[in-house]
Amino acid sequence: EALFATLTNVNFDPVRIHEFIRATVSMRDAVRRQYTAECAAKGETPRTPSSTEIADFVPSDMESLESLEAEGHTHGVMSVRERYGVDVAGVHELVMYGLKGLAAYATHARMLGEQNAEVSTFVLDTLAWLDGPDSGDLNASLGRALEVGASNVTVLEMLDRGHTQRYGNPVPTQVNISPEAGKCLLVSGHDLRDLESILEQTAGKGINVYTHGEMLPAHGYPELKRHPHLKGNFGGAWQLQRMEFAHFPGPVIVTTNCLVQPREAYRDQLWTMNAVGWPGVQHLESRDFAPVIEKALEMPGFAETEEPKHITTGFGHATVLGVADKIIAGVKEGHIEQLHVIGGCDGAELDRSYFKDLALGLPPSHIVLTLGCGKYRFNKLEHGTVPNVGLPRLLDMGQCNDAYSAVVVANALAKHFETDINGLPLSVTLSWFEQKAVAVLLSLLHLNVQNITIGPALPAFITPPVLEALVEKFKIKPIPGH
Repeated sequence: EALFATLTNVNFDPVRIHEFIRATVSMRDAVRRQYTAECAAKGETPRTPSSTEIADFVPSDMESLESLEAEGHTHGVMSVRERYGVDVAGVHELVMYGLKGLAAYATHARMLGEQNAEVSTFVLDTLAWLDGPDSGDLNASLGRALEVGASNVTVLEMLDRGHTQRYGNPVPTQVNISPEAGKCLLVSGHDLRDLESILEQTAGKGINVYTHGEMLPAHGYPELKRHPHLKGNFGGAWQLQRMEFAHFPGPVIVTTNCLVQPREAYRDQLWTMNAVGWPGVQHLESRDFAPVIEKALEMPGFAETEEPKHITTGFGHATVLGVADKIIAGVKEGHIEQLHVIGGCDGAELDRSYFKDLALGLPPSHIVLTLGCGKYRFNKLEHGTVPNVGLPRLLDMGQCNDAYSAVVVANALAKHFETDINGLPLSVTLSWFEQKAVAVLLSLLHLNVQNITIGPALPAFITPPVLEALVEKFKIKPIPGH
């Protein structure tokens, strides 16, 4: 959870970060005491940690935020560059950001009762490895990055299992993006477990619940969509929230990233929870949503019902594989020429219009599988159906973690065509912004997916020698013209 808290646009509250540091030191010391006691009980000598500097590290002044911040600068990215050089340091950042993305997905999975001791051990081992004797080698660091990708595949599978076992397999669902008159509450983020509790606690209270951002795919899950007051989706991707939240006439709960600096116009109607935080913003310590419900009943809500407009989500791997015979026949008969995975993180840069232009410029015989908030670039536009096949040309597979669904579908199709993923008429284009996109990319590279296009620009920490290695092994490409 502490790693998740340091992910892009999650927690900006120094007091909360301070609490994570204190808790981490306390937990480590408690484990040490327990281990030492058990060794003594068995008459065994405790093993010496591989890095006593890490094992014994304690911030110089645990009680001072100012001291912690100053000391943090001595352990930052620049110190790694001074120690190993920019190339190795860049791969270390790739590893660290991948770990943060993995930690986010693992936190979501844990909320649903899915845990894996091997994954937890791998995370701790890799954090220690980054300061170990082998971490200065470029090839070894790249190898460790791919191991992060392998571990993240396990986590994505856990999260998919947690979602589908609790809420059922997603089904294609039309989601209203126009508000209805009445009291309202907006839920942003990724955590379906939180949305479930919100729906249960608002039932019968006359409050309409709307999703925002990456919570949109919740509408496709049978056990969530059965709630009649789950009314629709409000707004678009995360970077528009400062405008959109200000126009929402009810409280807003941010369950996970992305959070940006709140405007005063809606600060008093905003709550964070879990790892999310902002100084001075109300934070929920549990799934007791009573104060948010009270605020929703106080606020005016939407005055009018607007004309319904719909977008469709719910094309998880079970649904897509359910029409695999149509896809296979369409490919064999030439009606489907190419499948495109276009997804990832959205952002504010103007050149992210590339992803919209790509989706809209494809021939009618091409199908787009989309996931993550990058879909908001084109998911409200008309894409039609594939001629002579009847399948929608845009299939929304879900959240960014549902890259796992795309892999499941690709593996199943590859098996049928007696090839591998790279032998399919399939392309992958990822919009890059935050560290969960790093974790997904590393997972795809671990699975040896070739010719991935990423953009709108490559991360600054990917230096030319590192890019050369990735291009040589995986044929990674920046988006054209960038």
